[in-house]
Amino acid sequence: MPLDRAIAGIFILICLIYGYTAFVPMEEGLLPFELNMTFLPNTLPKYLSVLGIVIGLVIVLQPRYEGASDSDPNEIDQKKLLQYKFSQALFLLGLMLAYALLLRPIGFVTTTTLFLAFGGIILGERRLVIL
Repeated sequence: MPLDRAIAGIFILICLIYGYTAFVPMEEGLLPFELNMTFLPNTLPKYLSVLGIVIGLVIVLQPRYEGASDSDPNEIDQKKLLQYKFSQALFLLGLMLAYALLLRPIGFVTTTTLFLAFGGIILGERRLVIL
């Protein structure tokens, strides 16, 4: 299975869970006066989940282009698994965790600036003008 379709399948599953929570538990937790409001706290999650499911289905159900071969670049090659850049992904996950933990103590602007700068460095950008 191509990588884009596998990721789209996982995305559909996440959107289904998100949509279920938007339609069922959030609907039950509304206050009586909120039931007659035009825009409810669960309106945007409902639309986002439906839109995510539709986009995921479009990716999964689209026909494969005719030039596809067995060595499709979107396929995960099990033989080259150790050549993928897992260290960058782990550093980015650590940076995201640090961003979440430092958001309140340092502030939004400073933390976001540092996150974007260090994220660019981790991904290989070395020009200071770009950072």
